[in-house]
Amino acid sequence: MTHPYADLLIRAGAVHTLVAGLPVQRALAVRGDRVVATSADPNGLDAWRSGRTLVHDLPGSTVLPAFDDTHTHLIFAARSANDVPVHLANTIEEFVELIRQRAATTPEGQWIRTTTNWQELNLAERRMPTAAELDRATDRHPVLVKRGGHNDVVNSYALRLAGITEDTPAPPGGVIGRDAGGRLDGRLIDNAQHLVERLLPADDPARRIDGLRLASAQYAATGIGTVRDCAVWPDDYRTLLAARQERALNTRVRALIATFGLFSAAQVEDLLDEMEQWRYGSDPWLSVWGVKFGLDGGLEAGATEQPYACDHTFSGTLIWEPDAFADAVQAVVRRGWRVGTHAYGDRAVRVLLDTYERVLRDNPGLPPGTLVMEHGGLAGPEQRARAVTLGIPVTIQQPLLHDTAEVETGYWGPDRVARLFPARQWLDAGALIAGGSDFPVGRFGAMRSVWGMITRQTVIGVQGPEHAIGYDEAIALHTTAAARLTGEHRLRGVLAPGRLADFTVWDRDPGRCPVDELRDLNPSHTYIGGVGVVTP
Repeated sequence: MTHPYADLLIRAGAVHTLVAGLPVQRALAVRGDRVVATSADPNGLDAWRSGRTLVHDLPGSTVLPAFDDTHTHLIFAARSANDVPVHLANTIEEFVELIRQRAATTPEGQWIRTTTNWQELNLAERRMPTAAELDRATDRHPVLVKRGGHNDVVNSYALRLAGITEDTPAPPGGVIGRDAGGRLDGRLIDNAQHLVERLLPADDPARRIDGLRLASAQYAATGIGTVRDCAVWPDDYRTLLAARQERALNTRVRALIATFGLFSAAQVEDLLDEMEQWRYGSDPWLSVWGVKFGLDGGLEAGATEQPYACDHTFSGTLIWEPDAFADAVQAVVRRGWRVGTHAYGDRAVRVLLDTYERVLRDNPGLPPGTLVMEHGGLAGPEQRARAVTLGIPVTIQQPLLHDTAEVETGYWGPDRVARLFPARQWLDAGALIAGGSDFPVGRFGAMRSVWGMITRQTVIGVQGPEHAIGYDEAIALHTTAAARLTGEHRLRGVLAPGRLADFTVWDRDPGRCPVDELRDLNPSHTYIGGVGVVTP
């Protein structure tokens, strides 16, 4: 102890520490970046005051730990911060016009990129734009339109730059889109995205850091204090390190280094060699959590046991050949890193559990939580029981279901969509699950995610109400359970002496808020390490 006083003292109507068995507290003291004391008496910590202590009297407010978004894409949000805001378009013509306006102020030959958090069903035409329509915006610039993490649409200029013709074969685990006449339509799915994205120039470092500053502040404004970013390339991590050095991060970041575009264990070994420099020297703000694999596609290509409702000849796409995938995962864990794997459809979940079981058998003594399932969207009862037996934690993303339910119904049919992310059944089976958004596919927000989990509401109404959970359970999935999943339960997740002082202050008690108002409820303040984050 450098001195016996607190730097910050909060007196509130209620401090929910989430410490098991501890009643509601009324005061919270912080020194440095740690909680040093709590009290059930609002004046019970007055002895911690000094002339330098900042005191906030908030008798009508509620304090909760800061929330985790355990599966999101901060890097995508940061990149989009300065890109063409096509998520504001209502029609394809408006979409194209926004790109045309950016082209008018962009030097010829330079890339034009768009925001990624849009859905085609929000457009009047209820479909994605085509290369020919993007050509109307500009034929003097390559254009990259991303929707989420699995879909790109590019214009003809970009196709030419990439050397993609009608004779170009699709790479394993990827799709090169074509129209009804067999002509290229500009769409690139999963592993085909790399054919174009490898050509993108690196952004100006200052622009990238500014994007991270803005995007992380937007997360914090909703109550999120830690993000687990599930698609970070090595160059992205270098930018995160630079942003951390400039104190530009407004949330803590746990990065999963992406393997997308890699097809063999040898290629993954090369990535691991590059990652070695980041094994040590991380701090509580920024660290590499592990490695991210994608086993199947997203909304349009999740690997299912039964054919799609819209195409009885199609059952999704496995991005990795199973034996090659197993070899790649083995390479990662033998180097001492953790693994998070995207598995959305039930066939992908089955293959993933087969692989994880093999890895656990071949590597006895792996620390708990080394292998994580991302999504597990259509995991059925047998698969859930198997995951629990193997000790595999799972991240689920209710905002993804909320925002994409209509899209997914078109591909999978209503019965399968209603079975997505069965939180109630996961918890009843004894699984360790944690909540997230999967932004930009789902909209991030602490209470938005909680609201979705307790209502199962989506853009097309309630889906699978039997999978809903209670408020306290949903809070835990973003706090205590999330900290366990990241391996930081002794550092974060509850408000107790010695833990990081990451907390949120709410003008209204979210637990007593009418459920219909919970979705859009944001905190008045978010504190990370005892310091209030300046939010937009």
